[in-house]
Amino acid sequence: MVNIVSCYISMLHKTMKLAGMQPKEIEIKPGTIIHFWVNKTNINTRKKTKKKPPIVLIHGFAGNGILSWQFQVFSLRKKYSLYIPDLLFFGNSYTNESNRSTRFQADCFALGLRKLGVEEKCMVIGFSYGGFVGFEMAEHHPELVDSLVVCSSTLALSESISSKALERIGFCSWKDYLMPNSVEGVKVFLRIGSYRLPWLPNFFYKHCLEIMFSNRKERVELLEALVVKDEDVTSHQFHQRIHLLWGNEDKIFTLEVANSLNEYDPSI
Repeated sequence: MVNIVSCYISMLHKTMKLAGMQPKEIEIKPGTIIHFWVNKTNINTRKKTKKKPPIVLIHGFAGNGILSWQFQVFSLRKKYSLYIPDLLFFGNSYTNESNRSTRFQADCFALGLRKLGVEEKCMVIGFSYGGFVGFEMAEHHPELVDSLVVCSSTLALSESISSKALERIGFCSWKDYLMPNSVEGVKVFLRIGSYRLPWLPNFFYKHCLEIMFSNRKERVELLEALVVKDEDVTSHQFHQRIHLLWGNEDKIFTLEVANSLNEYDPSI
């Protein structure tokens, strides 16, 4: 049976190209490639046209950039220059480096944006795991990040925040939740991460399992590097505008987690 998720992704790529988006693979260093989707007009920087404000959209721990932000592309592409990267070990981004930190992801994105010709400051929007990377970009690349929008994420995934979140959703580890190895595991993964998941046939979940959870070893290492000890969480002072976008019924990071961000940085 043809994998419908794979077919959809192939069709999505064609649709994005028709909508004026273009895939670009940027070599950060030998052995490290970041894959971006960008507006075609962003590539030719010699044209003397008024530049659109740049926005960077960073996806969460599932799928890839264009799959996660496909609907936002049509809303934003006419007014903004879009840069949609794939996180390392998602989509077509990869590295032979052993570093699995969100700081490394952020540094790769920042350098990739510069190589794509982004000279002015940009807005960064990060969802879930992408929010952690967004915070790192804002802190360590303030010359690049003008403002940050964070959705369902925190400044740092401390052991206490992590354990409470896992207890709420009924898992012992992030690997068990975010890297399912069964059809039932995919169902739970999507149900917890969605507000109202419609009924879908079992073969859809099976096809998701076949396509969406590759690079298991490396992604598990990303998750292991994400959780930090409570005493290692330090305060930060951001100079950018930081906006939090939260769901009232977020099952993983509740509104209480969002409010607690002020404890780490009163400017948020």
